[in-house]
Parts: sequence; C-alpha cells; structure tokens
Amino acid sequence: MFVQRRRRPRATPTRASAPVDGPPRPVQPAARPRAPRLISWTSLALLTVASVGNLGSAAPLAVVGLASVFLYVLPALIFLVPVSLVAAELASGWPGGVYNWVSQGISAPMGLLAVWCQFAQTIFFYPSLLAYVGGTLAYVFDPSLAANGIYNAVVIIVLFWGGVLLCSLGPALVARLGSRGTGIGTLIPAAILIALGFAWLAQGHHPDAPMTARHLLPPWSGVASIVLVVNSFFTYAGVEVNAVHVDELRNPAREYPRSIFLAMALVLAVFILPTLAISWVIPSAHISFTVGVMQAFNSLFDHFGLGFAVPVIAIALAVGALAGMISWLDGPSQGLLLIGRKDGFLPPYFQKVNRQGIEVRIIAAQGVVITLIAVLYAFIPSVSHAYWIFTTMATQVYLIMYVLLFIAVLRLRRSQPDHRYGYRAPALVLLCLLGGVSSVAAFVIGFIPPSQFGHLNPVAYALLILAGILAIGIVPPLLMDRLRKPGWKAVGDG
Repeated sequence: MFVQRRRRPRATPTRASAPVDGPPRPVQPAARPRAPRLISWTSLALLTVASVGNLGSAAPLAVVGLASVFLYVLPALIFLVPVSLVAAELASGWPGGVYNWVSQGISAPMGLLAVWCQFAQTIFFYPSLLAYVGGTLAYVFDPSLAANGIYNAVVIIVLFWGGVLLCSLGPALVARLGSRGTGIGTLIPAAILIALGFAWLAQGHHPDAPMTARHLLPPWSGVASIVLVVNSFFTYAGVEVNAVHVDELRNPAREYPRSIFLAMALVLAVFILPTLAISWVIPSAHISFTVGVMQAFNSLFDHFGLGFAVPVIAIALAVGALAGMISWLDGPSQGLLLIGRKDGFLPPYFQKVNRQGIEVRIIAAQGVVITLIAVLYAFIPSVSHAYWIFTTMATQVYLIMYVLLFIAVLRLRRSQPDHRYGYRAPALVLLCLLGGVSSVAAFVIGFIPPSQFGHLNPVAYALLILAGILAIGIVPPLLMDRLRKPGWKAVGDG
C-alpha cells in the first residue's frame, strides 16, 4: 500500500493519498484521484468567504465612517474583480494552484516565490486574526483582557496549535468546519449587527459618523489618510487560495467560477453594512482595531436589553474567525508541499504527511515561527498597533504574489493561445492592468503608517515593515532555490 501511494500520478498532494483498505487496483490508477468528491461549489464558496471574510476586518475601516464604503468598493473594482476572474481562468485551465500558474507563465523560481508568498503571509496573518479572536473572547470573561498583551499571546498560541490538531484530522472535517463556521461566525453575526444597527437608527438616534454625501470620500490629510485602504486589499486577498481544491469539484470548469462569483457577492455584503453599523454606535476615536466589532455588539445589546447575548455572539464570532484560519491552514501549505516534492525545494523531512494526507510537519514549522511572533504581543504596548503591523506585513507579502499572478496569466494567454480553458476572463489585459497597478500602489502605500497612528516614526515603521517582508517573504524562497538538492525530488510520503 505504501508503494501504491508513492506512485500515484496526482496533480496536487491532496488528501486522496491517504491509505485505503484492500489491494491496489490493477487498472487505471490515474482515475482514482477524482473519487473523493469532498467539496461542492457552494461549500467551496463559503470556504472562500471563510478565507477572506471575518468581521474583524470591519473595525479598522469603521473609523472613517461612511468613507469606508469607498474604501471597500474601490479595491473591489480594481482588485477583487480582476483577481477573481483571473483565478477562475487559471484554475479552470491549469490544475495545481499558484505555483503551477506562475511557473508555466513566468518561471519555476518565480513560481516558488509566488507560492511561498501565499504561504508566508499566513505567518503574519494568523497572529493578527487570533488577536482578534482573543479580544472577542475577552467579552465572555472580562473585556479589559482584550488590551492585555500576555493574554493575547497565550490565546494566539493555544488556538493556533488547536487549529493544527483539527486540520490534521483531514480535509472533510476542514470543509465542514469552514462552511458551517462561516455561517455561524460571519454571516449570521453580520446580519444581526446590521439589523440592530438599523433598529437603533429607526429609534431616532443620530449616528456618531456623519452619513452625508460629502463624507463619502476619506478626508485628505496626505497619503497617510488613505493608508486604511490597504486593509481592504487584505480583506479581499485569498479568493484564489482554495484553487488547489479545484479537482475536488464535480465539474471544475463550471463550478469553480460559480464559487468565486458567489464568494465575491457574499464578501461585499458581509463587510460594508457591518462596518457602517460599527461607525454609527461607536465614536471613531474609541474604535479598537481588534475588538471594534464587539464594542458595537456590546453597545447595541445593552441598549436593547440583550446584554446576556454578548458572550454568545463573542463565541460565534470566534468560531467564524477560527473557521477561516483552518481554511487557510489547509491551502497554502498544501501548495508548498506540492512543489517541495515535484522540484525538490523541501528536505525529505518536510515532505512527509500523516495518515490523512496532511502536511503536518510544514504546518508545525510554521507554528514555531507564529509562536515566536505571538510572544511579541506581550511586549508591544498597544495590541491594536501590533494587529495593524502584522496585517500590513501579511498584505505586503501577499501582494507580491498577486503581481506575479497577473503577469503569468498574460504570458500564458500569449504563449499558449490554443490551450483549452474551462473559463476565459473577459478583457484580460484591462483586468491585469487594473489588478497589477492597484497591487503595486497598495504595496507602496503600506509602508506609510496610518494617520490614526500619527505618533509612530515613519522611517522606523517603514523599516520594520521592510524587515518583515524580507525576513519571511523574500529570503526563504531564495535560500530554498539555492539549497535544494536533486535527491529531494519525488520523496515518498510515508
């Protein structure tokens, strides 16, 4: 059985490589990867929403009130739409995910850089996401804990390693937790927050954030006043992360684009109105980047005499965020495993998977770095500042991958004009121009501290962001490419 698993002609290191009972089938072994249909296109859409959408992203933009609509819609038009359509074309034409797309479109080293950036950004993303979870769960016990660095460090470490344990149990569980967790922890709380916000307005209360037309655009006080737009880019980043599961759909050519478009609509709905609701009930100067959502729920529940529901909604929000984390754990690390085996970028130790086919050693190594980052929360004076810094680092690293993606799809169209696509993106050149230029612009803006953190030294802030990008996003793939050995290729997964 072990030999049979090693020799399977699998396009991606999916969970079908887990052991099966009985003797090897004597004919058509290549057809077996299509047997485990684990994800429907609607479940994949919800899994994508879980990957890109949790209500914690709403708080940073709520500080600008009505202008948050502009900061959501603009990146949606110039980034979310191009990425979604391009990812749909690539996934329906070339299996294997980001590495295969960029490798065929540009080169293998650039493919390595792309998939590493997709993987490495999660190293910054998980601590910021779990800090939001920690702040949210603080409302179950003591809201003052949300600003305690030691508390947040402990929560990040415990919840991340708990997520690793769940992920190691297999992809079927991941898919169920992702789709159900999104409903419980994102869609339902978003609907409740919106309903309570409108009910509060209907009682004649005036919103703390002005809702007049002249407040549709962010007030201009230099580039620092629009740095929050970077948060929107990261909010939408990830619509392509589950492309490695495209071969687990019944009809990938039709169903993957459907899942992307459904996810797009849900993500926009999930973010805009809850963000406005927060700005209505919490003054801008008092909104916390990590617990702004719970501040709004706490205020509204108290107003309507529903204070008993605060712990319930806190747990639901935490479930939604954790579902998103688990969805991320299963995607980028799987892509990294694929290239580690195919091209020998990873030592044999990291190419091994568990009985469920999960690359637990890669995830565990990632967890060691995340644990070290989590400890920093105990020493950075402001949890909100730490949340923003790590989110920005994650965004910067991820944007590198998107620039490579837009270049790759253009080159593939030109170099392989007769290639069969299940879906062809319209106006591809325009889409790539919009997506590429907006990604580069967001990357540059990300080195500027937001106006809300005006006391930060701009040079020190930029150097800190640059150091994080180089240390985790750029240097590792360069070393992997230089140090790889021919003997590391196609190592067994036993």
